[in-house]
Amino acid sequence: MSLIAGSYEKFIWGFKLKPLKHEPSSQNLTLTPLFSYQSHLAHITAAAASGPAAASGSADDTIHLYDLPSASSLGSLHQHTSSVTAVTFFTPPSLSFPRNLLSASADGSVCIFDTDPFVHLKTVLVHKKAVNDLSVHPSGKLALTVGRDECLAMLNLVRGRRSFYCRLGKEASLVKFDLGGERFFMVTEEKVGVHEAEDAKLVTEFECQKRVLSAAPGENGLLFTGGEDRNITAWDVNSGKVAYCIDDAHSARVKGIVVLMRNDNTVDDPYLLASASSDGVIRVWDLRMSMKEKPNPLAEANTKSRLTCLAGSSLNLKRSQMGASCLKEAPDAAEGE
Repeated sequence: MSLIAGSYEKFIWGFKLKPLKHEPSSQNLTLTPLFSYQSHLAHITAAAASGPAAASGSADDTIHLYDLPSASSLGSLHQHTSSVTAVTFFTPPSLSFPRNLLSASADGSVCIFDTDPFVHLKTVLVHKKAVNDLSVHPSGKLALTVGRDECLAMLNLVRGRRSFYCRLGKEASLVKFDLGGERFFMVTEEKVGVHEAEDAKLVTEFECQKRVLSAAPGENGLLFTGGEDRNITAWDVNSGKVAYCIDDAHSARVKGIVVLMRNDNTVDDPYLLASASSDGVIRVWDLRMSMKEKPNPLAEANTKSRLTCLAGSSLNLKRSQMGASCLKEAPDAAEGE
């Protein structure tokens, strides 16, 4: 598994999760540094990873691209004219590398890119104010966004246009599809709503102790949340009750959670989870231990920076056909129809 984390100090951090060399058969793991450097001119706001590719967005209006197997930079994209607020990849189950990159910004727009090579296809104005979060359906045909205009929107990615827009009456900070795409989650302050994807009907709602800053869907109907309570909580989305919790997982706010995923969007190891905190610490957990007692992290790395986001790719990275040579023209690529 590879992890990337962004920080307020404009640095991007890359790590590879590996077994300890002297204990290859044990459960002890180590986070080996891949790279760390100042990749942006302003603080990093969002990160995404899929297969061999990773991306980071920043308040400097740019998206930077990375090749994880070679731990190298692939250039940058400059289509946005305001702060990038969210980035995400879409990877079809049949491919080991992403097909599309979607990004959102503070001016309410969403950019859609092809990833082989990285070519700008279209920009869609979705919200009247900044987009807070973006989630792509597992089919790749649609995406959901929430914004500071207190609205939920749906994007038709086949036609490249907004197909649905409704007022929520309150601002949602996060939106996430579950692994099967049958439901989605919306976070508002400390509350999390579970909705049917077909008609947005509210199924259940649960309330965390404090404001939720990060969330990630897991297998078997679980949703993992973290935030100002410094805990990592696993929720049963069917009952709206806590399945288990890692109390005091970090000494500061939890800013990112990643569940280990394979390239086919299924859980490779449903018991492995990574988290990042604003105190600069990244930890990897065995969730089986948290069901019984407070666990110790399997691996830990301290970046000594104020982390803002975390993203992860699968354990077994397959080298794709995307090369740096394909990306040289990406910043100047023509806009699609």
